[in-house]
Amino acid sequence: MNNNRRSFIKKLGIATAALAVNPLDLMAAELPEPKMTAVNKPIVLSTWNFGLKANEEAWTILGKGGKALDAVEKGVRLVELDPKERSVGYGGRPDRDGRVTLDACIMDENYNIGSVACLEHVKNPISVARAVMEKTPHVMLVGDGALQFALSQGFKKENLLTPESEKEWKEWLKTSQYKPIANIENHDTIGMIALDAQGNLSGACTTSGMAFKMHGRVGDSPIIGAGLFVDNEVGAATATGHGEEVIRTVGTHLVVELMRQGRNPQEACKEAVDRIVKIAQRRNKNLKDIQVGFIAINKQGEYGSYCIQDGFNFAVYDQKGNRLEKPEFALK
Repeated sequence: MNNNRRSFIKKLGIATAALAVNPLDLMAAELPEPKMTAVNKPIVLSTWNFGLKANEEAWTILGKGGKALDAVEKGVRLVELDPKERSVGYGGRPDRDGRVTLDACIMDENYNIGSVACLEHVKNPISVARAVMEKTPHVMLVGDGALQFALSQGFKKENLLTPESEKEWKEWLKTSQYKPIANIENHDTIGMIALDAQGNLSGACTTSGMAFKMHGRVGDSPIIGAGLFVDNEVGAATATGHGEEVIRTVGTHLVVELMRQGRNPQEACKEAVDRIVKIAQRRNKNLKDIQVGFIAINKQGEYGSYCIQDGFNFAVYDQKGNRLEKPEFALK
């Protein structure tokens, strides 16, 4: 066998061996290994300045490896019990009849939900909402039915109208003009969402609603999908501001679904606010009279926020500490 023939057979053998290699193995060898991004957990977000102290309270649970559900309930309860906070719980401003009516909802990582609306005489509607979730076959109780249930569960019946709120109400009666001012009467909600050390999400939302509203008015805060929504596969969101505008777009459900489609929390909040702005313009509403803000978090512990106009802020507590942040806004 001459040298040329030996060389040809050798090259043919090498080529045949190369063809026998699985192409997928070659591709895998060329691809870099994916980078593992650490999840930012635990983390808790809440609306407005009072979110700082609410976060501190929630962190007493989250920081010890506790459940997000327990943390969000405990966090917002602190604000509900503070008579100096005039838009949530005890001390909240009354409706135009002088009655303090409270709304709240709660949602855990398993799609369990509980809600109360137009509840009177109970300082902690968020805990009544959790009792609805855990102890009834229903998801929402309202008015006298919510009160009777609360009393049956051991909640105390109390007067929620403080002297300060009563004085404001009597002053309002002199003119009886109902025109909520953006970032004042309508920073009416504490919404809180959290991701715990186990990677589970939960949320809570509670309010006394718009000051001097019509008796029986209910906004977005107790409505799952409007004031609050949690999907443990994707993320969570909560809202504050003019509840009627949030309800029109099922706002927090929209934010979470946008995250499901691939938006990060910031992008999802912005797109939801932009939709509210577009609808308000179509309805010939003055945007300067409207405020809506969203906060959101995803399963990686990334968070974001966006609002219609300047004036909204939110609190974040994670491994970097507890702090207030101001989101971007639509009206410049």
